[in-house]
Amino acid sequence: MSSSSVPARRRSRTSARKAGSAFERAQADWLASRLDDDRIDRRVKTGAKDRGDIAGVRLHGHRVVIECKSTATLALPAWLREAEVERGNDDALIGVVMHKKRGTADPAEQYVTMTAETFAVLIEGGVR
Repeated sequence: MSSSSVPARRRSRTSARKAGSAFERAQADWLASRLDDDRIDRRVKTGAKDRGDIAGVRLHGHRVVIECKSTATLALPAWLREAEVERGNDDALIGVVMHKKRGTADPAEQYVTMTAETFAVLIEGGVR
């Protein structure tokens, strides 16, 4: 059997969670260092009313929700809806999705996706 006919291996739920946790940790540590703010850290999971994966990020004193995704399959509309729900749960100014860029583990090279409205709020300096 050639290697091209071997079906792709699916990641187990455990390995997916481990990869997600490692991605969240790397992104939180990088942001805390880059923004010189030791309040930024992975958020402790709190149950039904999720408030994002990284805590302590602020824009002009307002909370920012960051939902992290480390998966090969993009689901931007669903992820943005999730970030918006979590923004409401946290009473945050904005919510964004930070997602894995294939081919690099450098936290500074990962992607951040947001709606045009969220982008406008950023440009206006935190006015909603």
